[in-house]
Amino acid sequence: MSQRDGFASGFLAGTIFGSIIGGIVGAVIVSRKNEELTAEEVELTNGQAGSKKVAPKRRQMYASENEAMEIETARRSLEDKIAQLNATIDEVRQQLGNVNGSSTQSVNDRSLTQDS
Repeated sequence: MSQRDGFASGFLAGTIFGSIIGGIVGAVIVSRKNEELTAEEVELTNGQAGSKKVAPKRRQMYASENEAMEIETARRSLEDKIAQLNATIDEVRQQLGNVNGSSTQSVNDRSLTQDS
């Protein structure tokens, strides 16, 4: 019983303490990231004297034709795998329905007939 009495105050103190520590750690990480980005920008501007500035994130958005083909191939492969998983899930759902003695209707069909 004595452990329950101090739970709420301990929980509140822990929450406040944790949020303060988390805020400090987050601020330190963000400041280090900003310093690194600033250093990269200085290096880029020194190396590109007189040329048009291009932000590092903007440069990464352009992909070569070969990379675009690789991305398309990967996307199609993932779509095929998702289709296979969906088919397997449907088969297992049907088998479990038969094992449990349920009818062979799918879950969607049963929910539609119950609503109407």
